[in-house]
Amino acid sequence: MKAEVPRTAFCVLIALPLLLPSPGAQSQRLRWTPELALESRGFFDDPQFEDQFAGAQSAVILTGNLQWTSGDRSVRAAFEPFLRLDSRDSKRSYADLREASVTRRSGEWDILAGVTRVFWGVAESRNVVDVINQFDSVEDFDQGEKLGQPTLRLGRRLPFGRVEAYYLPYFREQRLPGPTGRLRFNPPVDMESARYERSGGEWAGDVALRYSHSLGSFDLGVHAFYGTSRNPVLALDSNGDALIPEYQELSQAGADMQYTRGAWLLKFEGVALALGGESFLSSVAGLEYTFFNVRSSGADIGVIAEYLYDGREGFDLPPQVFDNDLFAGMRVTANDSQDTELLAGVIRDRKTRAVIASLEFQRRLGATTLLEIEGRYFDGADDPLVRAFDRDSHITLRLTRYF
Repeated sequence: MKAEVPRTAFCVLIALPLLLPSPGAQSQRLRWTPELALESRGFFDDPQFEDQFAGAQSAVILTGNLQWTSGDRSVRAAFEPFLRLDSRDSKRSYADLREASVTRRSGEWDILAGVTRVFWGVAESRNVVDVINQFDSVEDFDQGEKLGQPTLRLGRRLPFGRVEAYYLPYFREQRLPGPTGRLRFNPPVDMESARYERSGGEWAGDVALRYSHSLGSFDLGVHAFYGTSRNPVLALDSNGDALIPEYQELSQAGADMQYTRGAWLLKFEGVALALGGESFLSSVAGLEYTFFNVRSSGADIGVIAEYLYDGREGFDLPPQVFDNDLFAGMRVTANDSQDTELLAGVIRDRKTRAVIASLEFQRRLGATTLLEIEGRYFDGADDPLVRAFDRDSHITLRLTRYF
């Protein structure tokens, strides 16, 4: 098992002594919520590639959330470890720090240091502006989970919005399934042989600046980023039996906007990128309409439609599935005492006819247990990237106990 905790521990300690409160702080609050999850994932088809396992895989997940707040609320500490032990894929057994940070506020200013997770974006199918964290591809195919990112963030609240400056001293490489795992490329990726375009490699450092503001019915965010691309180019090694990840230099500027009017949400995300010697645009635009209290049941049903575009071309850029796609989805919120929710959606490529469908369901069982069901369906059609997963359609059951 490859543990990510030791090599990022140094970054967690950066500037922490400057953020801690004085010893005399009173009425401090400490809350610790450990979690234990049992997971089983079953695949509908036999594996497509040699060495991949057949049938189901199971896992035990240990995590938790610790939060400490000073008496005057000027200091907040957060800690969230993560451990997964998988029965079939050694690359899916690992430890990580999702969160290990301290935030200090003084007037209109705040500073965060440590490991954290940041989310930018408004769209449902894909968030092209979400660039701070590395995605955890062994946890979730659709980039729903993230690795913790060593971060130093300085923020200031303004009368007309909020501005944040980020320094990211250490780069997190993608985690991908191993040779025996499912949902992998062929040949498998050799994660130990990663190469970098920027001098300094994983310690080259990234910087970002973001401005956000809510004005009436509009929520707006604009950002600029310079550093290392989170998505690598996958190049064949000299023997042709492994893919080597190559992380390129990335400059990116973009905006995300959401307009709310009654039951309507109008959403847009767009970025201009300079990557691999090319400049191109990537965007997601769509809408969501919610039917409230359907048939007096208390349930709300949201209908979602989005269009995904990516203008990259050439073999020297990271592969991209969502370049000319339509997404249609539905969100059901029961608004019951068990917090029952359902999200289902389908992405279809307009050119290759490839299809990726997903379903996510969750419901509380009592006060301390959560049931989750997730499903993924792949039909690669004429898309070579999606065809790699044609036999990897699956369903996942997860039972989480909160202590």
